Amino acid sequence: MQLKLLRNALLKLSYAGKTLLIDPDLGEKLSRRSIAGKSQNPMVELPEPIEEILAGVDHLIVSHLHADHFDEVAKARIPKDIPLICQPGNEEAIRQAGFTNVTPLDHFVRIGPIVVKPQPAQHGIGPVVEVMGKVMGLTLEAPGEPCVYWCGDSVLYPPLQEAVAKAEPDVIITHSCGALWDGTLIVMDAQQTLDLAEQAPQAVIVATHMEALDHATVSRQALREAADARGIGSERLLIPADGETIRLQAPARAEA
Repeated sequence: MQLKLLRNALLKLSYAGKTLLIDPDLGEKLSRRSIAGKSQNPMVELPEPIEEILAGVDHLIVSHLHADHFDEVAKARIPKDIPLICQPGNEEAIRQAGFTNVTPLDHFVRIGPIVVKPQPAQHGIGPVVEVMGKVMGLTLEAPGEPCVYWCGDSVLYPPLQEAVAKAEPDVIITHSCGALWDGTLIVMDAQQTLDLAEQAPQAVIVATHMEALDHATVSRQALREAADARGIGSERLLIPADGETIRLQAPARAEA
């Protein structure tokens, strides 16, 4: 498995012989409005040209329709016939954007040898959840590959914790920037990311969705320092830079 973080939540995964693109935000730096009144968004450029990002992609996954996960540039530049997986309820809006091969992730979807399953996610706490709307997490499984749990735009809350315990993933991908909406947390912050790492000691945590939007409150350095203070080293918590590729292997399984 190879995981490349492009920017924010945008990931390019090489997994079981397939190349998956997750949550494409392809807009130029400072091309969208501010969220917190600090800066236009996104605050950084993509680390490589859009043509390189899209090269070789077999399947697109869109977790929800917020602009930092599926923006207007992505809608314009991504080929409309690419197979696309989305959360139930978003398929009609995506088809209206011109995409012709859209599958909602109800129970599971197969991509060759890969099984993709939906997992619970909650975009905030309290009344802000309704404002943010529905989101999803997911798991990826395939023979010979690590089991991946992608948390999506979610805070750490009991259904997610229960799903992680059930899935027993080898890799957990978190959104860890501590973004706020009207002062309320809407994705994991450093404490919640590290709590999850401690609750799933078998997993490598890959923290993403950082240093790209102006309502974020947690930097990569702050997360690293918080992890070090809690004894969670760099072998357990990976914090990739934009454009960085991480290679991960499935752990050896004991014979029954």
